[in-house]
Amino acid sequence: MPLLRRLSSSLQQVVKFTNRSFKSLKFPGEPIESSVSPTLTHGIHVFHCPDGVGIVAKLSECIASRGGNILAADVFVPEKKNVFYSRSEFIFDPIKWPREQMDEDFFKLSKMFNAMRSVVRVPDIDPKYKVAVLASKQEHCLVDFLYGWQEGKLPVEITCVISNHDRGPNSHVIRFLERHGIPYHYLCAKENEREEELLELVQNTDFLVLARYMQPVPLQKEAYLGYKLLESLSSKGSLTSYFNMILSGKFLRSYGKDVINIHHGLLPSFKGGKPAKQAFDAGVKLIGATSHFVTEELDAGPIIEQMVERVSHRDNLRTFVQKSEDVEKQCLAKAIKSYCELRVLPYEMNKTVVF
Repeated sequence: MPLLRRLSSSLQQVVKFTNRSFKSLKFPGEPIESSVSPTLTHGIHVFHCPDGVGIVAKLSECIASRGGNILAADVFVPEKKNVFYSRSEFIFDPIKWPREQMDEDFFKLSKMFNAMRSVVRVPDIDPKYKVAVLASKQEHCLVDFLYGWQEGKLPVEITCVISNHDRGPNSHVIRFLERHGIPYHYLCAKENEREEELLELVQNTDFLVLARYMQPVPLQKEAYLGYKLLESLSSKGSLTSYFNMILSGKFLRSYGKDVINIHHGLLPSFKGGKPAKQAFDAGVKLIGATSHFVTEELDAGPIIEQMVERVSHRDNLRTFVQKSEDVEKQCLAKAIKSYCELRVLPYEMNKTVVF
């Protein structure tokens, strides 16, 4: 073929390629939403069952047989545990694969493999998770959560904010909640029916978030079951008592859904009053935060997310506390996002798989 004809043929191919819509191309690192056809919808499925041959093949066949296409898949099979975990993201046409049919298809798979858990979620179709937020006086985690929700970073619907701290009507938190129509409930810690009232307020939620709800405060004479007593020596050497508000086993059993908590990483070495100052005075070099599921044992539930931040001799107490609060906010937000995206699965007695 003469050189000019070959060049002309190659040029036509290049022109045809460039005339294609760039919306049909998927570039590395590009968000999934921007790379799919407007007629297609994004779905997520997680699976937890005894390990066996052909699970991945059947999951893939289930999605492909309905015209779906898997975009990402994660599998975890722990060594010598005979258990299988997976999380799949896929796109599908909701006209060809109706939501009810999808539930039925994945239910058949769960029966086939005796699954302990099989959950499918279609964010654009399914209702957002309903969540109530519990907070005390410190509000850095609460404010960050509300801001993230306002910006659309957290795929939840906030049903209410509940606190054991009475905020004034002109506080920025109350003004924010009123502007968005979110109820605020103050439940005084002295009321013996607090947990019964709390249960009534949260009964229609999908999960709860404790945004620094477990705060140490001076022990009152009216303290009752559901409060954990902590004792620490004050700087003067006198014995000072604190209690941490915790949710009792009775409440957790009655609620029956997940509760996510955040606490600083200064426990258990620095507990009681002013743990940040204790850690600062001790000259620690790493601080952090842990987000976990709430169980009857205080701060001992399965861990969802942990983050650390380095501090140094150049930090004063103010910057030390600021870094500690920032890492708490980031850790809680990441844990909630992972939970809503079905990335968190129970593993063994007190662990999690986080895809």
